[in-house]
Amino acid sequence: MISLEAAQARLVALASPLPLQTVSLADATGRWSADDVYSKRTQPARALSAMDGYAMAGGSVGPWRVIGESAAGRPFAGRVGDGEAARIFTGAAVPHGADAVVIQENIVRDGNIIRVAPADVPITGRHIRQQGSDFRAGDLLIKSGDRLMPAQVALAAGGGYDQLTVRRRPRVALIATGDELVAPGVDAGDDFLPESNTTMLAGLLDELKCDIKRIGIIPDNLSEIVAAIRAADADLLITLGGASVGDHDLVRPALEACGAKLDFWKVAMRPGKPVMAGQLGNMLVLGLPGNPVSAFVTALLFAKPVAAALAGANAPLARQFTVRVAAPLPANGERIDHLRARNTAAGVVPVGPNDSASLGGLAGADCLIVRPPNAPAADIGDTVPIYILD
Repeated sequence: MISLEAAQARLVALASPLPLQTVSLADATGRWSADDVYSKRTQPARALSAMDGYAMAGGSVGPWRVIGESAAGRPFAGRVGDGEAARIFTGAAVPHGADAVVIQENIVRDGNIIRVAPADVPITGRHIRQQGSDFRAGDLLIKSGDRLMPAQVALAAGGGYDQLTVRRRPRVALIATGDELVAPGVDAGDDFLPESNTTMLAGLLDELKCDIKRIGIIPDNLSEIVAAIRAADADLLITLGGASVGDHDLVRPALEACGAKLDFWKVAMRPGKPVMAGQLGNMLVLGLPGNPVSAFVTALLFAKPVAAALAGANAPLARQFTVRVAAPLPANGERIDHLRARNTAAGVVPVGPNDSASLGGLAGADCLIVRPPNAPAADIGDTVPIYILD
């Protein structure tokens, strides 16, 4: 067995980013920028009002005569002189000659004459978004390899872009193996199980904008598994089940029969020890265990990172956070462990059952507590690393 960290590093190293393509902003969300994105414009392009009110010179003493109005997209064309003010609205350009805004609630108006309430005076720069206070032309907005989430896409739009360069969407093929599996909704008797892993992984990988191909449920038959692997035609093939060493665990011999070169097999982790990874031609291959919790945890730690790396992510691994525990934890053994848990006001608490086949325990969790190899017992109030389950 190799460590989780070594296995992740070796898998990500196998993933060469996919070819480039240019897409609209609408199609860029959730993907990764393949270029450094520099602003084409300054934001705001000129000083704008942050409030509804009146614009005048800072430090001036009223009363002031209102000589015009500035609204967003309809600026006041003139100049505000001594003793003069312009009605102004949020987002409107500050007129020439004005450098302060007094909010309308602090203004007393009589016809075209205004005075400020005793508690307020025009202060230079107050309630004004200065030119370039957000960003300036030429500023780096997005780094290559950054995730293009809604805020980043909006930032690119503000910087003058309607398209961005990204990597092609990863094509991922999913194969579930096992004589005991049937399609969800099929009542085949108590000796069979509904196949849930491909639906679960498709959902996890859909968050990464992957194109998913479900090859189906393949029985524990070497020739049929070989045929399914050869039909994959993907950037990443993920098999579920059949990855261990039992008589009916046929994924490894099937991959080898197809000519795959395995980089590692078995990781010192719990749940999910029987993970295998390698290459078959230009296709990456990832073999995950069949127990649903093991499949979920290994998908979080291996499948999602390698798909993100193919899509051009500069930081593809799941992020850890440190929190306090609200229940004692026993000492851990030699393998890194991942406990299903929930966040509470007092801290995180494990949820059960902790069996690797328990979908109920998995569905009741919103995070995973990470217990490093040989970690000592943890008391209430101690801090532990976690993964957030979105």
